[in-house]
Formats: sequence, C-alpha cells, structure tokens
Amino acid sequence: MGTKNLDDRADGRTNNQLRPLTCSRNLLNRAHGSARWSQGETIVLAAVFGPKAGTKKGDNPEKASIEVIWKPKIGQTGRQEKECEMILRRTLHSICLLTVHPNTTTSVIVQVIGDDGALLPCAINASCAALVDAGIPLKYVAVAISCGLAPGGSIILDPTTQEEQEMEGIITLVFPNPPLSVLPKPQSPGEEHINLGVITSLACGVLSVADYERCLERGSAACIKISEFLRRGLQSLSREGSTSTT
Repeated sequence: MGTKNLDDRADGRTNNQLRPLTCSRNLLNRAHGSARWSQGETIVLAAVFGPKAGTKKGDNPEKASIEVIWKPKIGQTGRQEKECEMILRRTLHSICLLTVHPNTTTSVIVQVIGDDGALLPCAINASCAALVDAGIPLKYVAVAISCGLAPGGSIILDPTTQEEQEMEGIITLVFPNPPLSVLPKPQSPGEEHINLGVITSLACGVLSVADYERCLERGSAACIKISEFLRRGLQSLSREGSTSTT
C-alpha cells in the first residue's frame, strides 16, 4: 500500500491541517463554568460544578480532588467511556493547583454531542476551557491533539473517524499552554511544580520509537496553533463570546 499523500484526505485537508475549531464558554446557567469545543463534527460540551466541600474515600483531604463523569452521545457508559474518564481525570489533576482548595471536589461533566474522530483531545480541550470559565486555579491550561500513523508512514493530524480506522497507530498528546499566557507571575518557593513537557501521552496500535518522536514533533507544532486559538478565546472581554477558526 502506497504512502498517503497530502491530497488524499477525504475532506481536502493536508496531513498537517486541523479541522476548523470553535469554542464557546458560559453556556450553562446552573454550572459554575462551561465550554463547548468543536473540531469539525466532533463536538463536546463540558460543565464544571464546584469546588464543593469534601473528597471521596481514598482521596487526599489535604488536596483538592477532580471528579470526571463522561456521558456518551447515545447509550450507556461502557468500558471505553470509563477509560476516557480515567485519562481525563489524571490529566486535569496534573494541571490544577490542588493545594488552593484542600478537601474539596470539583466535578467535570463531559457530554459528547458529536464524534467524528479525535474525541478525547476534543474533550480535554473543552474541559480545560470550562475549568477556566469556572475560575478553578490552574498551573497552566492544557491543549490536546490526536496524531495518526498512516499505512505508508505519513503522520496525520486530527484524524476523522474514517481516517482513524485506516491508521496503523493513533496517539493522543497533551501539552501545556505556554505558561506566560496563563501564569501572572513566576513560581515562588513552595508552589507546586510546573511541568513544561508532555502532560499526557496515550498510544494505540503499533508505533516505532521514530514514529512516536515524529508524532511528538508534529503534535507539539499543532498545539502551538491550538494554544493561540484558545488564548484568544480566554482573553475575550465577553465570557459569553465564542471564537472560531478555519
């Protein structure tokens, strides 16, 4: 099978091109924060409730806890949704300042509205925007991207569902937004450590070390563009405004 060329994608995109992004915040009246994030036909609505007093059994009461509830578009929550909940919870735990509101729980409800590939990165981006909308203290805002390894060896960014089925491997990468865009001042002694590398990396399928490194390079470059898009949205004067890009 030949190498996948830049013009082979069904929607006309190049291998390095993302689908149009949109982000709207402050959509739900009863939530403390909310955001709707779309990448093409993949759409996720995230709502944040809290922080509320108390943590679950087994959580450290000296720190805040993050709870994630994933709601699929149709049907019941299954094994795949539970796995997404776990990955999303660990990612959000790593970016939140958990010592600011100890012995509290913040709930993040993720509702899938549309799924046309790269669903987990879309959910991560929506959840981060919702946390900002809720005023939850963060070390930084995270941005996520999905990369696919085509049979011919090409790296495909932001694959659709159809493209995901054709890939030899899929990797989800989460990077921190440039810290100067979300941190008002440098760290002082005693503050939580801020990691400027990869926050989350999830690979499915077969990828060599070289392929993984190429995905890191392409994914990092793509996340710079997503960071710029997210930053424009977060700096909007109106919390009810929405941003989009093509």
